[in-house]
Amino acid sequence: MTVVDILSAYPALLLALCLVLGLVVGSFLNVVIHRLPIMLERQWRDQCEELAREDRAAREPRTAAPRARFNLMVPRSACPACGAQISALQNIPILSYVALKGRCAACRAPISVRYPLVEALTGVLSLLVAWRFGFGWPLLAALIMTWFLIALAFIDIDHQLLPDDLTLPLLWLGLTVSLWIPSTDGPVPLELRSGVIGAVAGYLSLWSVYHLFRLATGKEGMGHGDFKLFAALGAWLGWQLLLPTILIAAAVGALVGIIMIAIKGADRGTPIPFGPFLAAAGWLMLLFGHDVVARYLGLFGART
Repeated sequence: MTVVDILSAYPALLLALCLVLGLVVGSFLNVVIHRLPIMLERQWRDQCEELAREDRAAREPRTAAPRARFNLMVPRSACPACGAQISALQNIPILSYVALKGRCAACRAPISVRYPLVEALTGVLSLLVAWRFGFGWPLLAALIMTWFLIALAFIDIDHQLLPDDLTLPLLWLGLTVSLWIPSTDGPVPLELRSGVIGAVAGYLSLWSVYHLFRLATGKEGMGHGDFKLFAALGAWLGWQLLLPTILIAAAVGALVGIIMIAIKGADRGTPIPFGPFLAAAGWLMLLFGHDVVARYLGLFGART
């Protein structure tokens, strides 16, 4: 029997494999969540410095000192407190955190519990995706979407930023999935036409709300990254699921805002990132969208 035959024949093995894979990917997502905003900030600073040099029109531009490489792979992960490099054994998802008792092996500084939580969340969500879709190409597509949404949600929580480096690839991947995976086999009843309409409608709907809110209040109610994330969700899920997605995201977001005001005494003007709510609602629609489409379109006598 081939590996494909084994995974198809033994669902429990597939679930275990996706759980372990999710834990490993979650460890990498911690790197993405931490480093990608720093990489973008460095790019923006470099661009600003370049524009400043051009404005001064210096005949002999100063040469900036070369910076050390900093990307998702280089340098190796290290303790932020003492700078000691983290070994491969200390990078084992969750187990290394437990073995080290949540502290750096070198200086015993505390390690944020967020790291194992992201790993555990990615592992559990990957397992649920495998349980929902079973073995096949739709499973791979759904896992990729899940991992993108986790990274985007936590970056938005930390920095109120939804980077184009993630939202735009997610959008194009969604359209590619609808092109290559038949609608009857895909994560939701999606075809290319539905994905394209979903992407356009997702972007324009929040773009319109943004500008209407700004005209009415003079304030910006959301960031442009929210438009792109919603467009990406439309590309993956189709226009049929945009309404339930935004309703769930808005309802949960409003509830969280009310709780923050009631418990923490937060100001009404305190910005709350909307990306995590969009990501969570989109993921729920990924898993259960087919049933939702069938029910609410069935109310109008339409077929999915």
